[in-house]
Amino acid sequence: MNIVIIEDEQPAYKRLLKIITEVVPDVTVMAHHDSVGGAQKWFRENKAPDVVFMDIHLADGSAFDLLNSTTIDAPVVFTTAYDEYAIDAFKTASIGYLLKPIKKEALEETLSKLGDFKKMFAVEPDTKTIPTIPTTQPPTAGYKKRFLIRFGDTIKTILAEDIAYFFSENKATFARTTEGRTYPIDQNLDALDAVLNPEDFFRLNRQYIISLKAIDDMKAYSKARVIVTLKPAVKEPPIVSSERSAGFKQWLAGEL
Repeated sequence: MNIVIIEDEQPAYKRLLKIITEVVPDVTVMAHHDSVGGAQKWFRENKAPDVVFMDIHLADGSAFDLLNSTTIDAPVVFTTAYDEYAIDAFKTASIGYLLKPIKKEALEETLSKLGDFKKMFAVEPDTKTIPTIPTTQPPTAGYKKRFLIRFGDTIKTILAEDIAYFFSENKATFARTTEGRTYPIDQNLDALDAVLNPEDFFRLNRQYIISLKAIDDMKAYSKARVIVTLKPAVKEPPIVSSERSAGFKQWLAGEL
């Protein structure tokens, strides 16, 4: 199942993705956006997914601003902490209105409606797969356990547990192992953030996703930010952005 998630809070995005992957293990996140502007551009340039999960309050407006300005040829599931927008939501292409904190049972019930909406959204049966909701205990979330690395003529695999952190540099993405070796990675940080186990990895900022065991030291920085010293060491220790600081502290405490 191909999905797009529009959510401006990183902890909420990770919790939602975790529940979705428990219900539908073969899910593919085509895109994750935190703003109306970013989502508008993406939907203009890309093929529609099977379903869109959309928070109502976004970084630069509301979900209704997006729906009123952009054609989205896919069913929408609203995910919000507020119940007062339910009537407005169901005037749109919505098939669900899930209140945070989202329950797995509510998500399963919403996804089961997708088959009824195939014709409404002109989905071709042979090109789109409507998920089958398991009747038995769902499998665990399918986070990445290893990565295939290609450099020159060499091909090897690296276990996720052996990676200290991922980082971007000069528009390329790299993984650095706990032994200090650096390898190129085909996926960008946004894609990696969606497939890494959030219990083990956290997105500090636009340049770094780190594992818990890579933290050597932490110090308070200006405006509630945190500067993190990594091992293996980097030239300039990354700073946790202010918008991610609260989520970072929750992650450290094992609350995500």
